[in-house]
Amino acid sequence: MNFKGRSIISIRDLSVDDITNILGTAQKIESLTSQSPSKTLNIAKGKVIASLFFEPSTRTRLSFETAMQMLGAKVIGFSGTEGTSVKKGETLKDTALTVAQYADMIVMRHPLEGSARYVSEVAGIPVINGGDGANQHPTQTLLDLYTIAKRKGKISGLTIAMVGDLKYGRTVHSLAYALSLFDNIRLIFVSPEELKMPKYLVDEISKKQNIDIVETRDISDEVLKSDVIYVTRIQKERFPDPQEYHRLKSAYVIDAKLMEGAAKNTIVMHPLPRVDEISTDVDTMENAVYFPQAGNGVPVRMALILLLLGYDV
Repeated sequence: MNFKGRSIISIRDLSVDDITNILGTAQKIESLTSQSPSKTLNIAKGKVIASLFFEPSTRTRLSFETAMQMLGAKVIGFSGTEGTSVKKGETLKDTALTVAQYADMIVMRHPLEGSARYVSEVAGIPVINGGDGANQHPTQTLLDLYTIAKRKGKISGLTIAMVGDLKYGRTVHSLAYALSLFDNIRLIFVSPEELKMPKYLVDEISKKQNIDIVETRDISDEVLKSDVIYVTRIQKERFPDPQEYHRLKSAYVIDAKLMEGAAKNTIVMHPLPRVDEISTDVDTMENAVYFPQAGNGVPVRMALILLLLGYDV
């Protein structure tokens, strides 16, 4: 697709060629910034980007704002709605239309599903979805794919196990769909019965000829020998019933003892933040890549910003 002026709301907005283009641009940016003492490219100097985070965030917000600054753009916006007109009852539409008077692009996180799509339809400037409820988180998916490609040298032909909260986890919803676009993918979904991957998504991607899906409740030898173990947090904030959360919160714990049975080249990923689903004794193992994974958000988000603004590297 021609990226200039477009919005990225869902991973479904992107084809394999689009994804390959974004990841390739991120690779070029990472190469350029590693050679620059200041790590600032200034390609987007003079542009203003609004960072609107209606919901708490650490990695997504900070990596986006780092990406904006490394491109030379000015950053405006807020983290949390305290001190904004949202507290006075301002509608999402009015917030979007107002911010569009000041900025060339909006990066947004919001607790309501569909909110990013709505803002993209009314704002008149490019919008990047930084997460809308339990729905979509496309830039997390892109940095996950970038991490997999960097560590494995490819995406097609891999076995990826997803472990934990597959019902409410927007990261695994987007990633499972994105992986289904590639060739010869095997997905292993590991979760309690109550937190299984949504049936509509399993049914959709199961129809593709290039994918094999296994659903299980157990961390089996096959899971431990997979190319990627993608762990997710049991998300307390998404549970309507607190008792249900406490019953399931420690359903799976990846620790060093368990990882003794893993293949040496199996990598462990996590979108973060973690609670207790990955023990800290895994952090020093070669398998653990979740902190570099978070770091990969910067070149990937720099690539997206540049492409949507119409710049090249």
